[in-house]
Amino acid sequence: MGRGESQIGSPKPDVRRPRRCSNPIINHPSSIINFKGFTLIELLVVIAVIAILLAIFLPALRLARERGQRAVCLSNLRQLTLAWVAYADEHGGRLVGGAAFDVKTATTGRKLAGWAGIPFLYPANRAALLRSGQKGPLWPYLRDIDIYRCPRGRTGHALTYATVASANGRDVEGTYVPRGTFQSQELTQPGLRVGSTVLKLTRLTDIVTPGASERAVFIDTGQTYDYFDVHYLSPKWRWSSPPPIRHADGTTLSMADGHAEYWRWKGRETVKMPRRLMPVYDMFSEMMGNGDYEPQTEDGLYDLQRVQRATWGRLGYSG
Repeated sequence: MGRGESQIGSPKPDVRRPRRCSNPIINHPSSIINFKGFTLIELLVVIAVIAILLAIFLPALRLARERGQRAVCLSNLRQLTLAWVAYADEHGGRLVGGAAFDVKTATTGRKLAGWAGIPFLYPANRAALLRSGQKGPLWPYLRDIDIYRCPRGRTGHALTYATVASANGRDVEGTYVPRGTFQSQELTQPGLRVGSTVLKLTRLTDIVTPGASERAVFIDTGQTYDYFDVHYLSPKWRWSSPPPIRHADGTTLSMADGHAEYWRWKGRETVKMPRRLMPVYDMFSEMMGNGDYEPQTEDGLYDLQRVQRATWGRLGYSG
C-alpha cells in the first residue's frame, strides 16, 4: 500500500482532544440547589395548614389553661375559708376581722386584726413578703403566700382575694346595730337581725337563714381590696367594688360551709360596664370612675342581686 492510503479494516484513530467547556458549572449538578425540596406553592400550602391547626387548637389550649387556673383558684378559696372557720372555732365563735389590713382595738386593749395583714398590702417583692413576720391571723393556718393570690391576679398584687363586707367587714348602711346600743366586746358593730337572718356576721352562730352553704365569705377580685363592698339598701354596684371579671367573664367565691363556686355572669352589661384603672399606692386597681352603677337589664340586675343575697342573706329593698 502506498503512503497516504489507510489500511483496509483498520479505523483511523481519532487524535482530536476533547473540547473543554468554557463554563464547567453549566450542565453540572449544583451542590446548592436541591431539586428534591419544596416548591413555593408547596411551602405556602404547608404554612396555611399550620395556621389552620393553630386556629383550631390555640383556643382549646387557652381553655385548658384557664380551667387549670380556675381549679387552683377554687382550691385557694376553699383553704382560706377552712382557715376562716378554724380561727372562729378557736376564738369562741368570733370571726376574724373582715377588713384585710385593719386593726381594731377595744378599750380593754384587746385587738381584732384584719385577716391578711399589712405585709400583703403591695409588698416590694415576693422575698420581702416571705420575710415579714407580721402576717394576719389566718397565717398560722395557711403558711403559703401563693394561696392568697389567684394565678390570674393582677401583676404586683400579692393579695387578690377579699372577704365580702358582711363577713365582719365594713359597716354598710342598714346592716348593723347603731353605735351606743350594744356592748363593745365584739370590737365591731354587730349585724341587724331581720327574722332569722343576721345581715352583718360577727360570729359563726349568726349564720342561720340562709344556711352556711349560701352565705359568701371570700371572693376572687383579681386585685388587692380591703374588702369587697356591695350595697344592701339599693340595687347598685358600688363604684369602688365593680363585679370582678375573672375566669371567662365570671368570678369564683367561697361559702361559709367551706365550699367554693364559679359564677359566670349572666348579664352582658355586668361584663361591659365602664371601668378604669385608678392609682392606689404604687399600683393600679380597677374601679368604676363614674360613681355607683345601677343595672339596666334584667340579666344585669340578676347578677347584682345574686351577689347581694349571698353577701347579706337577703335584699334590703323590694326586688
